Amino acid sequence: MTAQTRTRALVAGDTDLAEFTERLFGHLPRADQRRWARVYLQGLLTTPGKKSVRRLAASVTASPTASQSLQQFINASPWDWEPARAELLRWAEERHTVRAWTIGQVCFPKRGEHSVGVHRRFDPAAGRMVNCQFGFGLFLSLDGVSVPVDWRLVLPETWTADPVLRRRARISPEAAHQSPESLVVELADGVAARTSSARVPLVADISRLGSAAAVIGMLGRRGHDFLVSVPPTLGVRAAGTVHGSDPARTPGRDSTAGDLARLGNTSHPYTALLTRPGAGPQRLRIHSALVRVPEGETGAAGAPGVHQTYRLFGERRPGPGQRGGGPVWLTNMSRHRMDDLLHLARQSARATATLDTLADEFGLLDFEGRSFPGWHHHMTLMSAAYAYRGVPPVVSARREYARLA
Repeated sequence: MTAQTRTRALVAGDTDLAEFTERLFGHLPRADQRRWARVYLQGLLTTPGKKSVRRLAASVTASPTASQSLQQFINASPWDWEPARAELLRWAEERHTVRAWTIGQVCFPKRGEHSVGVHRRFDPAAGRMVNCQFGFGLFLSLDGVSVPVDWRLVLPETWTADPVLRRRARISPEAAHQSPESLVVELADGVAARTSSARVPLVADISRLGSAAAVIGMLGRRGHDFLVSVPPTLGVRAAGTVHGSDPARTPGRDSTAGDLARLGNTSHPYTALLTRPGAGPQRLRIHSALVRVPEGETGAAGAPGVHQTYRLFGERRPGPGQRGGGPVWLTNMSRHRMDDLLHLARQSARATATLDTLADEFGLLDFEGRSFPGWHHHMTLMSAAYAYRGVPPVVSARREYARLA
């Protein structure tokens, strides 16, 4: 069943959707809560344009009170979203092999000051300061699709330290202010604790976070394999055997990630075909080097940690005067083949594309509520709707053979 056929079937009453809803939201104690979960999912899947609660309700039912009931279910009903996210993770793992965990970040523009966590920050996409919420999503990278299964919302200290704001936004007592760096690591720890499959590499763009070195250190100490895009200005130290007369490549010499990725180990350049959105394949030279990250080698209390060696690599575009310009990647999987690392790096772009689809088709930026639980409820249901439409069904070998015969 294609995505379009699946969506059309909802209008006539999709038993698959009913089973899917029961599996993810069967933990809800009341039958009316489970019913409104299905209504919200059906609205997300069938409502064109903006996914406001009013429009979702109107597209699914003619009841004049449906909008109010749906608003109550999303914003005021105190149901736990964690079991639904854990079940969504298991549902996806049962259907396809997970290749990587990928983290994406989202800026949610807001006009007022009352939505939970709203604050002013610089948005690189807009190129200016904006009033917004800011959060992170964790995606399972499957074959051909990335599925969101968990979310975190940044809560500035102005929100967590003010009892009035906490009460108004219904921020749970255990929710505390955490840096964006800590939230990235928390997402990785969370999926590692819940997965029933073998742990896979974490792929994340941390190039715009305040302390990439802190994230690298925390991920390493928790035993995660990772591949992260880092800022070119990240301080690194050359390690291992390097070649050439440039002082930046001298082992033990402090440099920046951008410089070492540009210079790399020039005796072993790597060339690969990379495909960019909207363009054909390009032959790019990949330079890599072994490095250490001094700021990421300390423990939580500041004590010296293990002197981990990482693989740093970046693109070097062909042509005169082209000294780089692509992302700079760093990984603790230094023994992996470069083509495997490049394949993992492309998962980050896939997660970004999924975020665009979530914004265009599933209401990522359309939540109009102001509460902390409401935000998490919406993000959970939106993730479920995307997974239901976007994850291809499992076709057994016997069924596929019968179809082809």
